[in-house]
Amino acid sequence: MALITRVSRLFRADLHAVLDRIEEPEVLLKQAVREMEEDLSRDEQRSKFLRHERGQLMARHAELEQKLAELDQELDICFGNGKDDLARALIKRQLEAQRFCRVLTAKCESVQTTLSEITERTGDHRARLEIMRQKAELFGDDSDRDEADTALSPADISVREEDIEVAFLREKQKRTQA
Repeated sequence: MALITRVSRLFRADLHAVLDRIEEPEVLLKQAVREMEEDLSRDEQRSKFLRHERGQLMARHAELEQKLAELDQELDICFGNGKDDLARALIKRQLEAQRFCRVLTAKCESVQTTLSEITERTGDHRARLEIMRQKAELFGDDSDRDEADTALSPADISVREEDIEVAFLREKQKRTQA
């Protein structure tokens, strides 16, 4: 029974190795990098939109605060002159503005929370993308090295002290003749 299990594992391992070769890991890695770049771009666009929306909400909130201050002054005038009917209409507008102000504040907080989450996620995506790019570069370098290893050996690239001395003398001779 143990022999059958071992043979089965051997065949599965060989099958996985064959599948890894068929799937072309370099292409899959490049596709993963492209998908991560698209996700990052989408998150950056969403972040930009949310910052713009937050700015608009804050501007609208400031306008409402100013309107509430104006309504408060108008209410003082109405009560000072005994215009209770007009004061009731202003109070209605004031209550509507206060409620709208609360809604804007809640919306602004919601946008800020979402923006914070996206910013954090974008940072994580950037880090993972950089790791994937480095892996892709290493993978690309490995395939280049495999080809380069067949063409060059370290002995072909290394420079000996004697080579440096001979090259130095040649350069010195060229310059003295010129």
